[in-house]
Amino acid sequence: MADRAVYEIEVKHIGLNKYRHIRGTDRDIVQQKAAAQERAWNEMWEKKVEAEKNRQERESAMQSKEEKRQLAIQKTEEAEGVRQSLENTLARTLTVNDAIDWSALLDRTPFPTRRPVEPQAASIPREPQQGDESYQVPIGLIGKLLPSIRRKKEEEAERLFRRDRSYWEQQKRDIERDTKRKAEAYAKALSAWRALRRQYEEKQKLSNDKVLAQRQLYLDGSPDAISDYCEMVLSNSVYPEFFPREWDLEYLPDTRVLILDYSLPNIDQLPTLKSVKYVAARDSYSETHLSGAAVAALYDSLLYQISIRTIHELYEADVTDALASVVFNGWVNSVEKATGQEVNACILSLQVSKPEFLKINLAAVDPKACFKQLKGVGSSKLHGLSPVAPILALSKEDKRFVSAYGVADAILEEDNLAAMDWQDFENFIREMFEKEFASSGGEVKITQASRDGGVDAIAFDPDPIRGGKIVIQAKRYTNVVGVSAVRDLFGTTVNEGATKGILVTTANFGPDAYEFAKGKPLTLPLLNGANLLHLLEKHGHKARIDLKEAKKILADRM
Repeated sequence: MADRAVYEIEVKHIGLNKYRHIRGTDRDIVQQKAAAQERAWNEMWEKKVEAEKNRQERESAMQSKEEKRQLAIQKTEEAEGVRQSLENTLARTLTVNDAIDWSALLDRTPFPTRRPVEPQAASIPREPQQGDESYQVPIGLIGKLLPSIRRKKEEEAERLFRRDRSYWEQQKRDIERDTKRKAEAYAKALSAWRALRRQYEEKQKLSNDKVLAQRQLYLDGSPDAISDYCEMVLSNSVYPEFFPREWDLEYLPDTRVLILDYSLPNIDQLPTLKSVKYVAARDSYSETHLSGAAVAALYDSLLYQISIRTIHELYEADVTDALASVVFNGWVNSVEKATGQEVNACILSLQVSKPEFLKINLAAVDPKACFKQLKGVGSSKLHGLSPVAPILALSKEDKRFVSAYGVADAILEEDNLAAMDWQDFENFIREMFEKEFASSGGEVKITQASRDGGVDAIAFDPDPIRGGKIVIQAKRYTNVVGVSAVRDLFGTTVNEGATKGILVTTANFGPDAYEFAKGKPLTLPLLNGANLLHLLEKHGHKARIDLKEAKKILADRM
């Protein structure tokens, strides 16, 4: 299958301080998403501006102390409502069906321009007839008149008839000409209206056909369509306006794993207002705010709820069972107090399989306890913003990692690691880790390639806290690495008395492999092909991984 281009648009809103990257394989759909996001933000901004204007007008118009006292009560109730909304972040989504309603995405809006009104033809007046009474001299009078006078009367009647007849004929011509002109104008307007309606309906049909085609691609299991579908699910999730509403995701079709990097709000963005009181003696308002401890507790609970809620929304919407596992990495933008520099750190990471997650009764769980039960990674105090390593990271660090759905423009003309000789590959991996550990004062001892137990290298990290003996295994695979390889690594790590075991491969790991690794007392980092490429680039090496090509090359060598 040929590689498909990826289109990308940056969307910003200065007033709301919001930014989002929108990606997809269909240019029109990406543009539609970007336009929809801009419209949503503009509407949000207009509402915010209007609400602030109304608030100022309302407050400036208040005169009596009772009115101001009522305003204080109203502000207190609003603050309580906002706080309760944050506390119920997870509960609110349980009453919503998160599956995408494709029919709601279809544009059924009728053509907005009204059809031209057909003109009503003006009626032609009755044609004057010479026998009409108005053109006759009364018979009784005729008998009494002299012949000369009678003829004069008859001639006057004749002249009147001819005048009226001439006037009627002119009226008839004018009406017929005007009727023809209006009919021609109507026909022209109707033709133009029909052409515009046809263009509108054709454009509408094209847009709807794309929605239906996207739906079919999703139902057929297209990786790009699954990614787009998950994007829509996340976009439909309603949060307060101060939430970043930014994310990046990657779907790994061979393992059916979705990796999500999700931007979380900073603790400084949380509303802290607790109550407002009107002090009549000073004619002013006095505000009470949540304590630092209360804000920290609210923030931690909120972040646990967001991670669980997001995974719930993705799984509930997953009507085709495309997701075997979801990895949620929560990132926070903050300012480092020691340096004043802006930093973006992953502070929590959670990976859970769909069957395991669906067993949970979310209506009754404690978010933090649920997160810990699922073996989520994060410090005990999330508000401290202590960085953690994502359970599984996006491959965005290196765009040269390609599969059947890679980006052609990102492919480099260099060696394909997945097609290397297995012994050359293991030696190359050893060299990379030797550089990695040597840079921090560590030491790597290379083992024999034929060593029993599958140990390709042993590293000794001198760090007194995170260091110790580390076992390294390399797998030049073109297929998904299953749980057996990780189980073997665990056994080898225990037998070696090591504190950590690292398994690196050119392919990807299955959900069962990650599940096994995260539940062990020893640290077992799993580095897939994308992570490997990033490591190589870090140490000045460039390479690529193309599993499809490698399978063919290796088959030809057989």
